[in-house]
Amino acid sequence: MDKPIAIADLKRYIGEIDVKNGTYVPEIKPSTGKKVAIIGGGPAGISCAYFLSMEGHKVVIYEAQPHPGGMLRYGIPQYRLPKDLLDAEINTLTKMGVEIVCNTKLGEDITLPYLKKNYDAVFIAIGAWASTPLNCPGEELDGVMGGIEFLRKATLSEPIYLGENVVVIGGGNTAMDVARTAVRLGAKSVKVLYRRTKEEMPAEEIEVKEAQEEGVEFTFLVAPIEIVGDGKRAKAIKCQRMMLGEPDKSGRRKPIPIEGEVVTFEADLIISAIGQKVNPECVKELETTKWGTISVNPNNFKTSIEGVFAGGEAVTGPKIAIEAIAQGKNAAYVIDNYLKGEDVSVANPCFIVQDDLTQEDFIKYDKEERQEQYVLPSSERRLSFRPISKALTEEQAIKEASRCLECGCHDYFECKLVNYLQKYNIKTDRIKGEKHKRDINDAHPFILRNADKCILCGLCYRTCEEVMGITALGLKGRGFNSEVVPEFNLPLNQSSCISCGQCVDVCPTGALIDKASVKKQVPVELDETTSICSFCGAGCEVVYQSKGDLVFKALPNKQKSGILCARGRFGTEHINSDLRIKTSYIVYDDIKMKFLLMNLYHFYQRN
Repeated sequence: MDKPIAIADLKRYIGEIDVKNGTYVPEIKPSTGKKVAIIGGGPAGISCAYFLSMEGHKVVIYEAQPHPGGMLRYGIPQYRLPKDLLDAEINTLTKMGVEIVCNTKLGEDITLPYLKKNYDAVFIAIGAWASTPLNCPGEELDGVMGGIEFLRKATLSEPIYLGENVVVIGGGNTAMDVARTAVRLGAKSVKVLYRRTKEEMPAEEIEVKEAQEEGVEFTFLVAPIEIVGDGKRAKAIKCQRMMLGEPDKSGRRKPIPIEGEVVTFEADLIISAIGQKVNPECVKELETTKWGTISVNPNNFKTSIEGVFAGGEAVTGPKIAIEAIAQGKNAAYVIDNYLKGEDVSVANPCFIVQDDLTQEDFIKYDKEERQEQYVLPSSERRLSFRPISKALTEEQAIKEASRCLECGCHDYFECKLVNYLQKYNIKTDRIKGEKHKRDINDAHPFILRNADKCILCGLCYRTCEEVMGITALGLKGRGFNSEVVPEFNLPLNQSSCISCGQCVDVCPTGALIDKASVKKQVPVELDETTSICSFCGAGCEVVYQSKGDLVFKALPNKQKSGILCARGRFGTEHINSDLRIKTSYIVYDDIKMKFLLMNLYHFYQRN
């Protein structure tokens, strides 16, 4: 119904706050005495090192480049990812005790047999650093290079001969990075050649738009067939004109040559950005796939050598950075258990997808404009490598976060049904049938009901009647139309419900959940703290469930009475309130004292 949430911008806002405060260092478990070598200091290697170090293992990263970061440093230009921010994040590893050894390349400076002998486990995350060749005559000439090689040289400030005309082959984000970097290095003319149309380009739309604003020219439906030179250096590139045919396996229409139609572009530097691959010489001891990537068991990252694991682009081929980071985290989980003598697999997370939503389902929501980062004008962007955008302000970040429609189930971390789906790898889309879409009156002040999540287990109404002695809930109808409803089909707040919350506690699926005393109720894994309810002098034990400085729920201590009154069970609003007195102080002014007491009076009246 609206533009997606600017989740990357929100993460940037939070991340820059963390860096400004010195970066968060997690708690480290006691040393296990185990040592793990990680080959590659890119996204996958850094992520794996972080989580293994947390578990108390000694981790050493071997990095082939002068500095760690991998493609984050050498493949993403400074204007998109400032290196001081990257360094601040990587320095967190050093604080955690991770050792980083640079200028050390697998297969040359260090070998797998050495690593096997000196470490309890090895994780290979060398990335995909070799550019895919154009496979056309003349690409061996000077003045032809790969996109990753070009970006690495630019990052290291190594000399690059641009001339006046730079031609970039490709349509992905790497091609956009290359073209925009060439503009900043001073090329007078930068052209991007792509064999399909603009609509089929895999690059992000914003990357293409900003490249055009900065002066990059695009020519579509052309494919290189020959690089023309003077015997030593490239001077031009000859291309075949193309037309689009039927869609291929990727879903994009296949480019087909138009016979006899050829066009030539002058070029002082030709950069191929059509793909990347793994350098096979680095991993010749390991089995590889037909695509040249390292062959692993997809469930546990194990390679053909015992104790050696692999992940990231060395396994998947070129992907976005966050996928490599996720692989590093999952590999750390497998390696940690391997070091403990356990063989585990990483299951794909189970998500229930609702695909029957229409505009009518969102009619009660107001449309809100997406908050956009401030981006420098193109005339300023193209002059230097300084960051082209600024993070959201606090006001913008809060406003953007509030646009979330909270479509995730708030009971996700406690739902028994989801746990069973994941445990037994149940395919939820294997059998489909009719579904109810009920509009429930949720006027109850403390409890939300969603009958469409109910599995008719009966725990709620049995607990209400047999444990509490109240009949606020009951079962209506038969078969597919069976439904748990309040007595006489009244709204729950008009029934005999005493707001004890026992029905919420026993519900296994989130059909009944608390209305949390927070501004945004979202699914979150909560921490627990045992305390005493402060509403009266009865001294009931309560378990507060919180995240950070926000309390989401108050539950009865099941080891004791197991029951709380409505205030004890749901009266947490005052804990999260900005009006709550957090420190003791003396008020000398009678007027200020009256104002303070009035605020407290009105606050407790509302509760």
